[in-house]
Amino acid sequence: MSKWEEKQVWPVLPLYLAAVTWPVASLVFPPYKLANLILVAVCSVVVYGAARYFCPMRVVRKLVPYATGSEDVDAMLTGIASNLDALHTLNDAIPDAQLSQAMNRMEKAGRSIVAVVENAPDKAPQIDRFARYYLPEVVKLMSAYVNLEKNGVKGENAAQIIAELRGNAETTATAFENQLDALYSAEALDISTDIEVLDSILKSQNLAK
Repeated sequence: MSKWEEKQVWPVLPLYLAAVTWPVASLVFPPYKLANLILVAVCSVVVYGAARYFCPMRVVRKLVPYATGSEDVDAMLTGIASNLDALHTLNDAIPDAQLSQAMNRMEKAGRSIVAVVENAPDKAPQIDRFARYYLPEVVKLMSAYVNLEKNGVKGENAAQIIAELRGNAETTATAFENQLDALYSAEALDISTDIEVLDSILKSQNLAK
């Protein structure tokens, strides 16, 4: 879930004023002598301190797409979301209905994967290869397909590439769905165990056969 992140930052004006003070003060106290050089430095420090006093820190607000508590996980989810957006855009440009349907499945599974990991950041290591390789590679391949279609490329090589991409799309969509399913393996085991325990209790109380 996105949230607004607030950060306090010092304004840069005090630094600029302190820097300007050096040449101005040097006109009054030529820094040829050590005493004058010290006076110029003191003037610069005083100006900087006064400017800091009259220019308080300001609050900068930034919308953070994901706030899981881990910067690495947030960055991973942001990258996945960006690639899924790219996949969606590519899908809009693809006229092939079968391929488009497979890409819809990929995007749906990908969005669900993001939602699961956002709620359970400890699952992030399970989708590392999906985030770093599988999804970006799919976007790369589909981009190549769209370019071939857009440029009207014909010929044996182009036809072979398009045929392979179409054939691989269903497999890739299934792989994405399997990746999503794998995230629920621990929950599935817990539920099965709970069902077995409940069944045993009911039978021990003669409430079930």
